[in-house]
Amino acid sequence: MKPKQTKRPLVLAAVMLAMFMGAIEATIVSTAMPDIVAELGGFSLYSWVFSAYLLMNAATVLIYGKLSDIFGRRPVLFAGMTIFLAGSILCGLAGSMEQMILFRFIQGVGAGAVMPIATTIVGDIYSKEERAHIQGYLSSVWGISAVSGPALGGLLVEYVSWRWVFWINIPLGVVSMIMLGLFLHEKVEKKKPDIDYIGTVLFLVGISTFMYWLVEAGNTAHTGPLLVLGAVSFCLFALHERRTPSPIVPFHLWKVRPILIANLVSLTTGIMLIGISSFLPTYVQGVMGKSATIAGFTLTAMSIGWPIASSLSGRLLHSIGYRATTLIGGAALLAGGLMFMFMTPDLGPWWAAASSFVTGVGMGLTSTAFIISIQNAVDWHERGAATAANMFMRNIGNAIGAALLGGVLNSQLSAYLAGKSGADNLSVNSVNELLGGEGDIPASARAILGEGLTSSLHAVYFVVFLFAVLSFILLLFLKKGE
Repeated sequence: MKPKQTKRPLVLAAVMLAMFMGAIEATIVSTAMPDIVAELGGFSLYSWVFSAYLLMNAATVLIYGKLSDIFGRRPVLFAGMTIFLAGSILCGLAGSMEQMILFRFIQGVGAGAVMPIATTIVGDIYSKEERAHIQGYLSSVWGISAVSGPALGGLLVEYVSWRWVFWINIPLGVVSMIMLGLFLHEKVEKKKPDIDYIGTVLFLVGISTFMYWLVEAGNTAHTGPLLVLGAVSFCLFALHERRTPSPIVPFHLWKVRPILIANLVSLTTGIMLIGISSFLPTYVQGVMGKSATIAGFTLTAMSIGWPIASSLSGRLLHSIGYRATTLIGGAALLAGGLMFMFMTPDLGPWWAAASSFVTGVGMGLTSTAFIISIQNAVDWHERGAATAANMFMRNIGNAIGAALLGGVLNSQLSAYLAGKSGADNLSVNSVNELLGGEGDIPASARAILGEGLTSSLHAVYFVVFLFAVLSFILLLFLKKGE
């Protein structure tokens, strides 16, 4: 009997649908959060609705990548998507903020499978020459989700219910799974699976401990024990991985220079990405005094530049090579970071949008080149783990950036207000009134808050620029022909 053939265009469509489901999750939930808090209460737990998802996503991504190298892409992706969809259903049924956070943990556990394995499937079914072109399609998913997420979320919240923000995942996920089941046919070598259970437990304990500490920004009475537990877990994990025959993280891959640099730059650009996406709307609304819609537009510009550059990246890889393509991307990151650093309220939202667009171009050129290079450098049995490792580094960068840059903003603003005359009754939390446009604070206090926020956000963007410089320096270590 003739083996069934994979129908590549239909599999690509299914993969893009799965990635869209995962990519839209962040923007669509952000839109619904005010209504969720209004109904469920628990504003003090607001950030944990996002952090719970981020925590488990980062903690499981490497494990899914390794499992897909053992059992095949399709069954592991199906398992992750099933958990994700179950979490989505439960989130829509949540009756309290505590339940919502628990169900977001579940959703995050499943989400760890979606992005890395979907990207790995494309690496499996397309040749080295075709991957560069196809990665442009995958990158376009991010742009579409960034633009459509807030609008779709707003419509669902306004005309149906915030609960449908989670339930909208169900038809998307089911259709994607049906298409993959029908049209993706893998040839997985039948052998006894060698699963690294000890390494899995040690990794989960270590990464969960550090992620929790980062999310809390060190504001916990258990900082010492958490750091000790995390450090010990990682040390034991590293020792164990070097001895086990089937490690979760193939450390030998990190000895390949292009892969090492790609992963390190993914970490630094992950910090940049969260810094811009988290604080640009605050600058546009709080400093420039523009509406939330205009603030969203300035951020959307990055999501337009990213997929355009991703498509160009595939062509540049063939014409000028990997090193030159990534250096152009690194130069764009430098330019974008510099534009943010010199941004002033007088330059207006168009400058903010242009800075965002240029940074998006840098992200698109580098990230696409990284994925293609990594997938070309490894065989099938390590492609899942190698792809997941790169995405894991970006997730960790996001978590580190959220804590680091949030700390920079708060400390700078507190120091500014403490040394400013007339700011005795003002605090960091007073910015809520500035952003909300409320008129119950005097004009003088509003001016002080605006100046303080401007100064503090410039400090944030200075740190973002430093990471752009670090990214470019790391890219210089690539050699021609790598």
